Amino acid sequence: MYDVVTFGEAMIRLSSPEYRRLENSTRLDVEIGGGEYNVAVACAHLGLNTAWVSRLVDNWTGWIIRNKGREHGVDVSNIDWVDFDGVGFERNGFYHVELGVGPRASAVTYDRANSAISNIEPGMVDWKSIFEGAKWFHVSGITPALSDSAANTTIEALEAASEAGVTTSYDLNFRSKLWSSERAQETSSRIVPLVKVLIGNEEDFEKVLGLKAEGSEDDYSQLDPESYKDVARRAVERYPNVDYVGTTLRVAKTGLLNDWRTLLFDGDAFYLSRIFEDLEMVDRVGGGDSFSAGLISSLIEGVDPQSAVDFAGAYSALAHTFLGDVNWATRAEAESAMKGAAARIRR
Repeated sequence: MYDVVTFGEAMIRLSSPEYRRLENSTRLDVEIGGGEYNVAVACAHLGLNTAWVSRLVDNWTGWIIRNKGREHGVDVSNIDWVDFDGVGFERNGFYHVELGVGPRASAVTYDRANSAISNIEPGMVDWKSIFEGAKWFHVSGITPALSDSAANTTIEALEAASEAGVTTSYDLNFRSKLWSSERAQETSSRIVPLVKVLIGNEEDFEKVLGLKAEGSEDDYSQLDPESYKDVARRAVERYPNVDYVGTTLRVAKTGLLNDWRTLLFDGDAFYLSRIFEDLEMVDRVGGGDSFSAGLISSLIEGVDPQSAVDFAGAYSALAHTFLGDVNWATRAEAESAMKGAAARIRR
């Protein structure tokens, strides 16, 4: 039934406008965001039949997440709803963003403790029914980091997807505020053997898989494709089930000015997108999720690896030009950007 199924948490995002600190803002912008939710929305925008699976408390915070998913064309019928008890034993998460400028980096804080999805357990979701006729399943390292039961449910989902013949992808997405590198490595050793497409940057591969790039800096500020290539090779050697390894390469010059490039390894050869130099950013959150969506869409369509990484690179570059986690770029805009089209006004 579905082209793409994703599984994970979505949160209400509160951000301070005009590059203000949260503490001196008199109003906040409200958006919805979350790794797998962002991928589902982007895939829907690219024309794929997409479903997002999650667990939400049945109150206004859950309703706004559901409603926004519907607005973007995502099937949200597979949400497991939790009764709201009025006390708040279980809740839906929030996160807060300060967008950086100049030498000041963007900053994110989370308010997601005891979220409904962190209490999800194996057996709560009918994966067999969801994956019937599906083509692709995507999840990220954020979901198993939420709790042991969420990790076990992630593994259950990946096993069910594999049994159903569904292609699986996993964005390593290390979050130090959710778990330690040691716990991430222990859990991911059970997850990655179930994955066909592995996505992550140099930090993710080091913290989640213990694969450190030679010569990489501690802050990962200068990402060299050559050093990443060795990491990708070693990942495939360790996990021969992996067919593709993809990454985004970001050089953060200022809070608003980055260089952006993407890379794909198919086990034999490496493919690099063009460099989007001095990319002027409105919002950097969700760029990696748009890369995942662009890559998934391309591989489902059966295009060659170079075309896949070119499209994913352009689509994810465009994600930085919109406020919020969601990528509003069209397929035509991404195809134009991948060819290096000028940014002159269109009339």
